[in-house]
Amino acid sequence: MEVNENKNPWTTLKSEKVYDSPWIGLTKHDVLNPNGNPGTYSVVHFKNLAIGILPLDKDYNTWIVGQYRYPINQYSWEIPEGGGKRDVEPIESAKRELLEETGITAGKWTKVQEMYLSNSASDEYCILYIAQDLTFGKAQPEDEEELVCKKIHFDELYRLVETGEITDSLTVAIVLKVKIMMMERKI
Repeated sequence: MEVNENKNPWTTLKSEKVYDSPWIGLTKHDVLNPNGNPGTYSVVHFKNLAIGILPLDKDYNTWIVGQYRYPINQYSWEIPEGGGKRDVEPIESAKRELLEETGITAGKWTKVQEMYLSNSASDEYCILYIAQDLTFGKAQPEDEEELVCKKIHFDELYRLVETGEITDSLTVAIVLKVKIMMMERKI
């Protein structure tokens, strides 16, 4: 079967914005699906980019952040991450997030991954970086954040991802990507 990757098989009949906040919007679309049957498709639009950073020192130590995540009703350990305004260079948002959450600044930045986080229901787009040549200062969390930062070796972080003890998608993605990079001696 030949696939035309540039042709959208969905037909949008009507769209209605049902929710809007400074961070997200929700639009309900009345559609005809690829088989021509009527249906509803709701899409969450994220107004910011998702940004994640894996700080890594010369001894392969890293720093992860713990916080309670309201949407999943549980505590989560994850890489420093947050939102970046779309009109700001993503690397600048990465630098800000790393400083806010850990107090770390970095002399070397490497973009290692770009990805959609849940493309069946949202357009949230993510950019992941490794930060190296680290300098340490005081964290500057936002008012609504209650964060704990801890230093662990990358091998321990990899183990936590491998065993499913860490399930945050940005953390899982960058840890697996960096492990491959290490095995290929690219880092």
